[in-house]
Amino acid sequence: MKPFTVSRRGLLTGALGIGALGALSGCSARTFFGGQDAGLRFWDLYAGGDGVNMQQMLDGYRAAHPQVSLEAVTLQWGEPYYTKLAMAGAGGRASDVAALHLARLGAYAPAGLLDPFDDELLAEVGIREEDFPAELWRRSHSGDRLFAIPFDTHPFVLYYNLDVCREAGLLDANDELRALEGPEAILDAFTAAQEITGVHGLAMETLGPDCITPWRLWYTLYRQLEGELLTPDNQASAIDDDKALEALDFMQQMTHSGGAAREMDINGSVAIFGNGQAGFHMNGEWELATFQETGVPFGMARIPKIFDTDVAQADSHVFVLPHQLDRSDREQQRNAYEFIAYLLRDSLQWAASGHLPAYQPVATSDEFLSMRPQSLYSSVAEDVQIDPPVWFGGSASRLWISFGSAFSSVLTGRATPREGLDEAKSALQNLLDTPDPTR
Repeated sequence: MKPFTVSRRGLLTGALGIGALGALSGCSARTFFGGQDAGLRFWDLYAGGDGVNMQQMLDGYRAAHPQVSLEAVTLQWGEPYYTKLAMAGAGGRASDVAALHLARLGAYAPAGLLDPFDDELLAEVGIREEDFPAELWRRSHSGDRLFAIPFDTHPFVLYYNLDVCREAGLLDANDELRALEGPEAILDAFTAAQEITGVHGLAMETLGPDCITPWRLWYTLYRQLEGELLTPDNQASAIDDDKALEALDFMQQMTHSGGAAREMDINGSVAIFGNGQAGFHMNGEWELATFQETGVPFGMARIPKIFDTDVAQADSHVFVLPHQLDRSDREQQRNAYEFIAYLLRDSLQWAASGHLPAYQPVATSDEFLSMRPQSLYSSVAEDVQIDPPVWFGGSASRLWISFGSAFSSVLTGRATPREGLDEAKSALQNLLDTPDPTR
Protein backbone atom coordinates (compact mmCIF):
# COMPACT_ATOMS: atom_id res chain seq x y z
CA MET A 1 0.00 0.00 0.00
CA LYS A 2 1.35 3.40 -0.96
CA PRO A 3 1.80 5.99 1.80
CA PHE A 4 -0.69 8.87 1.84
CA THR A 5 1.11 11.84 0.31
CA VAL A 6 -1.66 13.96 -1.23
CA SER A 7 -2.08 17.46 0.20
CA ARG A 8 -5.49 19.01 0.77
CA ARG A 9 -4.73 21.60 -1.91
CA GLY A 10 -3.75 18.81 -4.27
CA LEU A 11 -6.98 17.05 -3.51
CA LEU A 12 -8.99 20.07 -4.55
CA THR A 13 -6.96 21.31 -7.52
CA GLY A 14 -4.89 18.37 -8.74
CA ALA A 15 -5.47 15.87 -11.49
CA LEU A 16 -7.79 13.72 -9.37
CA GLY A 17 -10.94 15.68 -10.02
CA ILE A 18 -14.48 14.52 -9.36
CA GLY A 19 -14.55 12.43 -12.51
CA ALA A 20 -11.35 10.62 -11.54
CA LEU A 21 -12.70 9.97 -8.08
CA GLY A 22 -15.74 8.33 -9.59
CA ALA A 23 -13.48 6.10 -11.65
CA LEU A 24 -11.45 5.17 -8.58
CA SER A 25 -14.51 4.09 -6.68
CA GLY A 26 -16.18 2.33 -9.57
CA CYS A 27 -19.28 4.52 -9.29
CA SER A 28 -20.53 7.95 -10.18
CA ALA A 29 -19.23 11.06 -8.42
CA ARG A 30 -22.66 11.68 -6.87
CA THR A 31 -22.78 8.17 -5.42
CA PHE A 32 -19.17 8.33 -4.25
CA PHE A 33 -19.60 11.62 -2.45
CA GLY A 34 -23.29 11.29 -1.72
CA GLY A 35 -25.98 13.86 -2.24
CA GLN A 36 -29.02 15.24 -0.49
CA ASP A 37 -31.14 12.39 -1.87
CA ALA A 38 -28.72 9.57 -0.98
CA GLY A 39 -30.19 8.88 2.47
CA LEU A 40 -27.85 8.01 5.34
CA ARG A 41 -24.41 7.09 4.02
CA PHE A 42 -21.84 5.01 5.91
CA TRP A 43 -18.32 4.10 4.80
CA ASP A 44 -16.27 1.39 6.44
CA LEU A 45 -13.20 -0.76 5.78
CA TYR A 46 -14.38 -4.01 7.37
CA ALA A 47 -13.56 -6.55 4.68
CA GLY A 48 -12.55 -9.51 6.89
CA GLY A 49 -14.47 -11.66 9.33
CA ASP A 50 -15.62 -8.54 11.15
CA GLY A 51 -17.19 -7.38 7.88
CA VAL A 52 -19.67 -10.24 8.04
CA ASN A 53 -20.69 -9.19 11.53
CA MET A 54 -20.96 -5.56 10.45
CA GLN A 55 -23.31 -6.50 7.62
CA GLN A 56 -25.53 -8.33 10.08
CA MET A 57 -25.56 -5.26 12.33
CA LEU A 58 -26.43 -3.01 9.40
CA ASP A 59 -29.28 -5.33 8.44
CA GLY A 60 -30.52 -5.09 12.01
CA TYR A 61 -30.43 -1.30 11.82
CA ARG A 62 -32.37 -1.30 8.56
CA ALA A 63 -35.03 -3.55 10.07
CA ALA A 64 -35.33 -1.32 13.14
CA HIS A 65 -35.34 1.93 11.12
CA PRO A 66 -37.25 1.25 7.90
CA GLN A 67 -37.86 4.97 7.44
CA VAL A 68 -34.12 5.59 6.92
CA SER A 69 -32.49 4.67 3.61
CA LEU A 70 -29.04 3.40 4.61
CA GLU A 71 -26.34 3.25 1.95
CA ALA A 72 -23.32 1.36 3.34
CA VAL A 73 -20.12 0.97 1.34
CA THR A 74 -17.09 -1.11 2.31
CA LEU A 75 -13.92 0.29 0.75
CA GLN A 76 -10.47 -1.29 0.47
CA TRP A 77 -8.65 -1.55 3.79
CA GLY A 78 -5.58 0.57 4.52
CA GLU A 79 -4.23 3.51 2.54
CA PRO A 80 -6.80 3.22 -0.29
CA TYR A 81 -9.57 3.73 2.27
CA TYR A 82 -7.85 6.60 4.04
CA THR A 83 -6.93 8.36 0.82
CA LYS A 84 -10.54 8.28 -0.39
CA LEU A 85 -11.80 9.42 3.00
CA ALA A 86 -9.38 12.36 2.96
CA MET A 87 -10.29 13.34 -0.60
CA ALA A 88 -14.00 13.27 0.16
CA GLY A 89 -13.55 15.21 3.40
CA ALA A 90 -11.41 17.82 1.66
CA GLY A 91 -14.16 18.25 -0.92
CA GLY A 92 -16.76 18.63 1.82
CA ARG A 93 -19.11 16.03 0.35
CA ALA A 94 -18.26 12.84 2.19
CA SER A 95 -20.47 10.18 3.75
CA ASP A 96 -22.55 11.04 6.82
CA VAL A 97 -20.65 8.60 9.06
CA ALA A 98 -17.41 6.68 8.54
CA ALA A 99 -15.15 4.26 10.35
CA LEU A 100 -11.67 5.40 11.35
CA HIS A 101 -8.79 4.02 13.36
CA LEU A 102 -8.35 6.21 16.43
CA ALA A 103 -4.59 6.49 15.90
CA ARG A 104 -5.38 8.19 12.57
CA LEU A 105 -7.38 10.98 14.20
CA GLY A 106 -4.27 13.15 14.60
CA ALA A 107 -4.03 13.48 10.83
CA TYR A 108 -7.70 13.97 10.00
CA ALA A 109 -9.26 16.17 12.66
CA PRO A 110 -6.70 19.04 12.72
CA ALA A 111 -6.72 19.15 8.91
CA GLY A 112 -10.44 19.90 8.79
CA LEU A 113 -11.27 16.56 7.17
CA LEU A 114 -13.76 15.70 9.92
CA ASP A 115 -16.63 17.56 11.57
CA PRO A 116 -16.88 17.67 15.39
CA PHE A 117 -19.76 16.04 17.22
CA ASP A 118 -22.63 18.13 18.57
CA ASP A 119 -23.01 17.73 22.33
CA GLU A 120 -26.76 18.27 22.27
CA LEU A 121 -27.36 15.60 19.65
CA LEU A 122 -25.11 13.16 21.50
CA ALA A 123 -27.18 13.71 24.64
CA GLU A 124 -30.43 13.24 22.71
CA VAL A 125 -29.39 9.80 21.47
CA GLY A 126 -27.87 8.73 24.81
CA ILE A 127 -24.15 8.74 23.96
CA ARG A 128 -22.40 9.74 27.19
CA GLU A 129 -18.75 10.16 28.15
CA GLU A 130 -19.14 7.93 31.21
CA ASP A 131 -20.03 4.96 29.02
CA PHE A 132 -16.54 4.75 27.49
CA PRO A 133 -13.00 4.07 28.75
CA ALA A 134 -11.51 7.36 29.87
CA GLU A 135 -8.37 7.10 27.74
CA LEU A 136 -10.27 6.27 24.55
CA TRP A 137 -12.62 9.19 25.15
CA ARG A 138 -9.67 11.51 25.75
CA ARG A 139 -7.93 10.37 22.58
CA SER A 140 -11.16 10.96 20.65
CA HIS A 141 -10.70 14.72 21.06
CA SER A 142 -8.68 17.15 18.99
CA GLY A 143 -8.17 20.33 20.90
CA ASP A 144 -11.29 20.71 23.03
CA ARG A 145 -13.69 19.19 20.49
CA LEU A 146 -14.91 15.60 20.23
CA PHE A 147 -14.26 14.17 16.78
CA ALA A 148 -14.70 10.42 17.33
CA ILE A 149 -16.94 7.95 19.16
CA PRO A 150 -15.02 4.82 20.26
CA PHE A 151 -16.44 1.55 18.95
CA ASP A 152 -13.89 -0.99 20.15
CA THR A 153 -10.30 -1.78 20.96
CA HIS A 154 -8.42 -4.39 18.95
CA PRO A 155 -5.22 -5.37 20.76
CA PHE A 156 -2.21 -7.48 19.88
CA VAL A 157 -2.87 -10.84 21.55
CA LEU A 158 -1.51 -14.36 22.00
CA TYR A 159 -3.32 -17.35 20.52
CA TYR A 160 -2.52 -20.81 21.85
CA ASN A 161 -3.33 -24.34 20.70
CA LEU A 162 -5.18 -26.10 23.49
CA ASP A 163 -4.04 -29.61 22.60
CA VAL A 164 -0.39 -28.63 22.22
CA CYS A 165 -0.28 -26.51 25.37
CA ARG A 166 -2.11 -29.15 27.38
CA GLU A 167 0.44 -31.78 26.41
CA ALA A 168 3.27 -29.35 27.15
CA GLY A 169 1.88 -28.70 30.65
CA LEU A 170 1.14 -25.04 29.93
CA LEU A 171 -2.56 -25.01 30.85
CA ASP A 172 -4.13 -24.55 34.29
CA ALA A 173 -7.01 -26.46 35.87
CA ASN A 174 -9.52 -24.43 33.81
CA ASP A 175 -7.78 -25.39 30.56
CA GLU A 176 -6.53 -21.83 30.17
CA LEU A 177 -2.95 -20.74 29.57
CA ARG A 178 -0.94 -20.54 32.77
CA ALA A 179 0.43 -17.14 33.68
CA LEU A 180 3.70 -16.65 31.82
CA GLU A 181 5.88 -13.86 33.11
CA GLY A 182 9.37 -12.80 32.13
CA PRO A 183 11.50 -13.45 29.03
CA GLU A 184 12.67 -16.92 30.07
CA ALA A 185 9.18 -18.21 30.80
CA ILE A 186 7.95 -17.08 27.39
CA LEU A 187 10.87 -18.58 25.49
CA ASP A 188 10.57 -21.83 27.45
CA ALA A 189 6.87 -22.03 26.56
CA PHE A 190 7.59 -21.59 22.84
CA THR A 191 10.31 -24.24 23.00
CA ALA A 192 8.05 -26.67 24.86
CA ALA A 193 5.34 -26.19 22.24
CA GLN A 194 7.84 -26.76 19.43
CA GLU A 195 8.86 -30.06 20.97
CA ILE A 196 5.22 -31.19 20.88
CA THR A 197 4.42 -30.06 17.32
CA GLY A 198 7.79 -31.00 15.91
CA VAL A 199 7.43 -27.99 13.62
CA HIS A 200 6.91 -24.60 15.26
CA GLY A 201 6.41 -23.31 18.77
CA LEU A 202 5.33 -19.83 17.63
CA ALA A 203 4.08 -18.96 14.14
CA MET A 204 4.20 -15.19 13.57
CA GLU A 205 4.65 -12.80 10.67
CA THR A 206 8.33 -11.91 10.39
CA LEU A 207 8.61 -10.80 6.76
CA GLY A 208 6.69 -9.84 3.64
CA PRO A 209 5.36 -6.72 1.92
CA ASP A 210 4.07 -4.10 4.37
CA CYS A 211 5.06 -6.38 7.26
CA ILE A 212 3.67 -4.83 10.46
CA THR A 213 3.72 -7.55 13.16
CA PRO A 214 7.37 -6.75 14.05
CA TRP A 215 6.27 -3.19 14.82
CA ARG A 216 3.34 -4.34 16.91
CA LEU A 217 5.52 -6.74 18.89
CA TRP A 218 8.32 -4.23 19.40
CA TYR A 219 5.97 -1.44 20.48
CA THR A 220 4.32 -3.81 22.97
CA LEU A 221 7.70 -4.76 24.47
CA TYR A 222 9.06 -1.23 24.38
CA ARG A 223 6.00 0.14 26.16
CA GLN A 224 6.24 -2.68 28.72
CA LEU A 225 9.65 -1.15 29.47
CA GLU A 226 7.92 2.26 29.68
CA GLY A 227 9.80 3.55 26.66
CA GLU A 228 8.52 6.65 24.88
CA LEU A 229 8.49 7.02 21.11
CA LEU A 230 8.13 10.81 20.90
CA THR A 231 8.53 13.84 23.12
CA PRO A 232 5.33 15.11 24.82
CA ASP A 233 4.72 17.61 22.01
CA ASN A 234 5.14 14.84 19.40
CA GLN A 235 7.73 16.93 17.59
CA ALA A 236 10.90 14.92 18.22
CA SER A 237 12.09 11.37 18.79
CA ALA A 238 12.32 10.22 22.40
CA ILE A 239 13.49 6.65 21.72
CA ASP A 240 15.52 5.26 24.60
CA ASP A 241 18.21 3.14 22.96
CA ASP A 242 18.73 0.87 25.96
CA LYS A 243 15.04 0.01 26.25
CA ALA A 244 14.59 -0.27 22.51
CA LEU A 245 17.54 -2.66 22.23
CA GLU A 246 16.35 -4.74 25.17
CA ALA A 247 13.06 -5.29 23.32
CA LEU A 248 14.86 -6.08 20.04
CA ASP A 249 17.28 -8.46 21.75
CA PHE A 250 14.35 -10.44 23.09
CA MET A 251 12.66 -10.45 19.67
CA GLN A 252 15.78 -11.92 18.11
CA GLN A 253 16.01 -14.51 20.87
CA MET A 254 12.46 -15.62 19.99
CA THR A 255 13.42 -16.60 16.45
CA HIS A 256 16.98 -17.72 17.22
CA SER A 257 16.04 -20.02 20.09
CA GLY A 258 14.30 -22.45 17.78
CA GLY A 259 10.90 -21.89 19.33
CA ALA A 260 9.65 -19.42 16.73
CA ALA A 261 9.88 -19.49 12.94
CA ARG A 262 12.43 -17.03 11.53
CA GLU A 263 10.93 -16.49 8.09
CA MET A 264 7.15 -16.51 7.71
CA ASP A 265 4.70 -14.14 6.05
CA ILE A 266 1.34 -13.23 7.53
CA ASN A 267 -0.72 -15.71 5.52
CA GLY A 268 1.71 -18.50 6.29
CA SER A 269 1.64 -17.78 10.01
CA VAL A 270 -2.17 -17.86 10.10
CA ALA A 271 -2.27 -21.08 8.07
CA ILE A 272 0.40 -22.82 10.17
CA PHE A 273 -1.41 -22.10 13.43
CA GLY A 274 -4.78 -22.86 11.86
CA ASN A 275 -3.71 -26.35 10.83
CA GLY A 276 -2.23 -27.21 14.22
CA GLN A 277 1.45 -27.01 13.32
CA ALA A 278 2.26 -24.33 15.91
CA GLY A 279 1.54 -24.03 19.60
CA PHE A 280 1.28 -20.21 19.59
CA HIS A 281 0.44 -17.34 17.26
CA MET A 282 0.75 -13.57 17.79
CA ASN A 283 -1.59 -11.28 15.89
CA GLY A 284 -4.55 -8.99 16.27
CA GLU A 285 -7.64 -10.56 17.83
CA TRP A 286 -9.53 -10.31 14.53
CA GLU A 287 -8.27 -13.75 13.44
CA LEU A 288 -10.64 -15.34 15.97
CA ALA A 289 -13.23 -16.10 13.28
CA THR A 290 -10.54 -17.54 11.00
CA PHE A 291 -9.43 -20.08 13.57
CA GLN A 292 -12.99 -20.92 14.53
CA GLU A 293 -13.57 -21.86 10.90
CA THR A 294 -10.47 -24.07 10.73
CA GLY A 295 -11.63 -26.06 13.76
CA VAL A 296 -8.25 -25.86 15.50
CA PRO A 297 -8.73 -26.06 19.29
CA PHE A 298 -7.47 -22.72 20.55
CA GLY A 299 -7.63 -20.18 23.32
CA MET A 300 -6.55 -16.54 23.50
CA ALA A 301 -4.76 -14.47 26.10
CA ARG A 302 -3.38 -11.00 26.45
CA ILE A 303 0.32 -10.69 25.62
CA PRO A 304 2.19 -11.85 28.74
CA LYS A 305 4.05 -9.51 31.04
CA ILE A 306 7.47 -10.03 29.51
CA PHE A 307 9.03 -6.92 30.99
CA ASP A 308 8.00 -4.32 33.59
CA THR A 309 4.37 -3.48 32.82
CA ASP A 310 1.40 -5.46 31.54
CA VAL A 311 0.50 -3.54 28.36
CA ALA A 312 0.03 -4.30 24.66
CA GLN A 313 -0.06 -2.44 21.36
CA ALA A 314 -3.56 -1.76 20.06
CA ASP A 315 -5.73 0.52 18.02
CA SER A 316 -9.41 1.36 18.21
CA HIS A 317 -12.14 1.60 15.58
CA VAL A 318 -14.14 4.78 16.00
CA PHE A 319 -17.05 6.49 14.29
CA VAL A 320 -16.39 9.90 12.76
CA LEU A 321 -18.28 12.53 10.79
CA PRO A 322 -16.33 13.20 7.59
CA HIS A 323 -16.40 16.87 6.67
CA GLN A 324 -19.46 18.02 4.76
CA LEU A 325 -20.09 21.49 3.41
CA ASP A 326 -23.53 21.52 5.01
CA ARG A 327 -24.64 19.65 8.13
CA SER A 328 -27.50 21.99 8.88
CA ASP A 329 -30.27 19.42 8.33
CA ARG A 330 -31.00 18.58 11.97
CA GLU A 331 -33.10 15.52 11.19
CA GLN A 332 -30.45 14.11 8.88
CA GLN A 333 -27.79 14.63 11.53
CA ARG A 334 -29.97 13.05 14.20
CA ASN A 335 -30.29 9.99 11.96
CA ALA A 336 -26.49 9.79 11.81
CA TYR A 337 -26.16 10.02 15.58
CA GLU A 338 -28.91 7.46 16.16
CA PHE A 339 -27.17 5.14 13.70
CA ILE A 340 -23.96 5.31 15.76
CA ALA A 341 -25.91 4.81 18.99
CA TYR A 342 -27.62 1.73 17.52
CA LEU A 343 -24.32 0.12 16.55
CA LEU A 344 -22.86 0.84 19.99
CA ARG A 345 -25.79 -0.82 21.72
CA ASP A 346 -25.52 -3.79 19.34
CA SER A 347 -21.76 -4.20 19.78
CA LEU A 348 -22.10 -7.61 21.43
CA GLN A 349 -22.51 -8.76 17.84
CA TRP A 350 -19.32 -6.88 16.98
CA ALA A 351 -17.50 -8.68 19.80
CA ALA A 352 -18.19 -11.97 18.03
CA SER A 353 -15.38 -11.04 15.62
CA GLY A 354 -12.92 -10.67 18.50
CA HIS A 355 -13.02 -6.91 19.00
CA LEU A 356 -13.49 -5.60 22.54
CA PRO A 357 -16.53 -3.29 22.80
CA ALA A 358 -15.72 0.23 23.93
CA TYR A 359 -19.32 0.85 24.99
CA GLN A 360 -19.21 -0.11 28.65
CA PRO A 361 -22.86 -1.18 29.09
CA VAL A 362 -21.97 -3.96 26.63
CA ALA A 363 -18.37 -4.54 27.74
CA THR A 364 -19.41 -5.11 31.35
CA SER A 365 -22.55 -7.11 30.59
CA ASP A 366 -22.96 -10.72 31.66
CA GLU A 367 -23.46 -11.64 28.01
CA PHE A 368 -20.04 -10.34 27.00
CA LEU A 369 -18.24 -11.60 30.09
CA SER A 370 -19.52 -15.10 29.33
CA MET A 371 -18.06 -15.02 25.80
CA ARG A 372 -15.05 -17.26 25.24
CA PRO A 373 -12.31 -16.62 24.36
CA GLN A 374 -13.06 -12.87 24.18
CA SER A 375 -13.40 -12.38 27.92
CA LEU A 376 -10.05 -14.14 28.50
CA TYR A 377 -8.13 -11.17 27.06
CA SER A 378 -10.68 -8.39 27.60
CA SER A 379 -8.82 -6.93 30.60
CA VAL A 380 -6.14 -5.62 28.24
CA ALA A 381 -8.59 -2.92 27.13
CA GLU A 382 -7.48 -0.90 30.15
CA ASP A 383 -3.80 -1.23 29.23
CA VAL A 384 -3.65 -0.77 25.47
CA GLN A 385 -0.97 1.37 23.87
CA ILE A 386 -2.14 3.40 20.87
CA ASP A 387 0.26 5.27 18.58
CA PRO A 388 0.99 8.93 19.37
CA PRO A 389 -1.47 11.26 17.57
CA VAL A 390 0.74 12.12 14.59
CA TRP A 391 -0.09 12.17 10.88
CA PHE A 392 2.22 9.25 10.10
CA GLY A 393 0.86 6.87 12.77
CA GLY A 394 -2.01 4.41 12.96
CA SER A 395 -3.05 1.26 11.16
CA ALA A 396 -1.34 0.69 7.78
CA SER A 397 0.67 3.88 8.33
CA ARG A 398 4.17 4.86 7.31
CA LEU A 399 5.24 4.41 10.93
CA TRP A 400 4.08 0.80 11.07
CA ILE A 401 5.53 -0.17 7.72
CA SER A 402 8.88 1.59 8.24
CA PHE A 403 9.44 0.11 11.69
CA GLY A 404 8.04 -3.22 10.58
CA SER A 405 10.62 -3.41 7.79
CA ALA A 406 13.49 -2.46 10.10
CA PHE A 407 12.55 -4.98 12.77
CA SER A 408 11.69 -7.73 10.30
CA SER A 409 15.41 -7.93 9.55
CA VAL A 410 16.13 -8.39 13.24
CA LEU A 411 13.68 -11.29 13.52
CA THR A 412 15.02 -13.03 10.43
CA GLY A 413 18.64 -12.53 11.44
CA ARG A 414 19.53 -10.29 8.49
CA ALA A 415 20.33 -7.44 10.85
CA THR A 416 21.53 -7.02 14.41
CA PRO A 417 19.26 -5.30 16.94
CA ARG A 418 21.54 -2.26 16.73
CA GLU A 419 21.26 -2.13 12.95
CA GLY A 420 17.49 -2.56 13.08
CA LEU A 421 17.14 0.22 15.63
CA ASP A 422 19.33 2.60 13.63
CA GLU A 423 17.16 1.99 10.55
CA ALA A 424 13.98 2.61 12.54
CA LYS A 425 15.33 5.79 14.13
CA SER A 426 16.37 7.12 10.73
CA ALA A 427 12.90 6.38 9.34
CA LEU A 428 11.27 8.12 12.31
CA GLN A 429 13.41 11.22 11.83
CA ASN A 430 12.51 11.32 8.15
CA LEU A 431 8.83 11.20 9.08
CA LEU A 432 9.26 13.96 11.66
CA ASP A 433 11.08 16.09 9.07
CA THR A 434 8.36 15.60 6.45
CA PRO A 435 5.67 18.31 6.42
CA ASP A 436 2.23 17.00 7.35
CA PRO A 437 0.64 16.31 3.93
CA THR A 438 -2.88 16.72 5.32
CA ARG A 439 -2.34 20.38 6.21
